[in-house]
Amino acid sequence: MRKKLEGNGLWESSRMMLPEHKYAINEWSASAKRRERVQLDEQEWEHVSRAVADSLRHRQPVAVQLYHPEELLTVIGVVDRVDQQKQTFMVDGEWFPIGDIEGASLLAE
Repeated sequence: MRKKLEGNGLWESSRMMLPEHKYAINEWSASAKRRERVQLDEQEWEHVSRAVADSLRHRQPVAVQLYHPEELLTVIGVVDRVDQQKQTFMVDGEWFPIGDIEGASLLAE
């Protein structure tokens, strides 16, 4: 017969979790899922600028990948306006920050 305090017996029989530990585990899990911001080089920015400008000029649909810390975010539509001063662009009536762009490509109509 095995005694309760032998080896790791005391902890083996105690499966309780403190609220602080549960909170820490949840925080760690959320931070592990968090995405890092992609830094575009000059050539990629040129490609993005061309795609946005062509969408604005020729009313062609574009797919713009934007940074979001927890998911892949793609905005699809026609660029209506670009505000250089505020560093934003409008797609189908909704404004988005230019600094959050991770990629863009024109879509075939």
